[in-house]
Amino acid sequence: MAPQKVMIDADPGIGDGLALCLALMDPELDIVAVTGVGGRVSATQAGSNLWSIIEAMDPPKRPRLGIADSPESQYELVRFSERYGDDADISRRLNGEHGLGDWPVGDTHLYHAKSSAKLMIEISREYPGEVTIITLGPLTSLAWATELDPEFLSRLKGVVSMAGTVIAPGDITPTAEFNVCFEPDAARRMLRYPATKTLVPLDAGAKTTLTFNHVQQLDLPETSTAGQLLQSLLTYGLRACHQHCGIEGFNFPEAAAIAAVARPALFIRQAMSVDVETEGRLTRGMTVFDRRAMKTWRPNLDVLIDVNMQGLHDYVMATLRRAR
Repeated sequence: MAPQKVMIDADPGIGDGLALCLALMDPELDIVAVTGVGGRVSATQAGSNLWSIIEAMDPPKRPRLGIADSPESQYELVRFSERYGDDADISRRLNGEHGLGDWPVGDTHLYHAKSSAKLMIEISREYPGEVTIITLGPLTSLAWATELDPEFLSRLKGVVSMAGTVIAPGDITPTAEFNVCFEPDAARRMLRYPATKTLVPLDAGAKTTLTFNHVQQLDLPETSTAGQLLQSLLTYGLRACHQHCGIEGFNFPEAAAIAAVARPALFIRQAMSVDVETEGRLTRGMTVFDRRAMKTWRPNLDVLIDVNMQGLHDYVMATLRRAR
């Protein structure tokens, strides 16, 4: 069976960086494009980080690269930091100044990179009905692509978004998950849009945790750039979680988003109806699900409600060990 064609939209971020490495090393996935979006880092930094990861991993087939250029992409992070203050600052400290911990990104001039939204549209036209987009960051670029081309989402095989939370607490506010909270208006448009969508909420994603013991078991090669990158990201993530959160482990929910496409049998899905709060002072960015006995909202996406944790962990470890 031919590998599944996938686009990954990300704001790396250590978790997103590791997830991209995971996807690039999975022979059952054909990563046709990676696109940057502002979130954990600025839109410009996201593009540089993605390029740095691709250079280090040096996959046999290099994906095409896109950079976010929505009208608001260069200002979103500033506004978010002003609104959420200390919470946004903790998020930055967990990922390092440039997003990839201690990994040297440097100044990268991405001469051949296209607009993220325009590249998404171009790929969807090139492979109609074949490509799944995995969004690991805010849904800004996806919303912008839909504004540019209203038929865009209908040409995709599906969309898998790491976003929101069903009953678990948020990770940026008590009620909101980062990717939705960062740009709730875009998230609301995309999650309510009539298309084939799968949601990976914190409830399912946050069950994947890596520890220092797991990193030792991986026995990553110091002689390869790919091994050095993975070792650097994992070590920094573990150290930052210990220092800033008092947690002896690194939560890796992004792995669930990749596995939702690569290993769908690991998850239990449920059709649910969701909306996003965009105005509440305490609940802005909250994903609200109609969980009443007498539901009146029509289901608009599938939600991963449970996961085979051992199977997901085995998938992550086996795939990361391919770094050589």
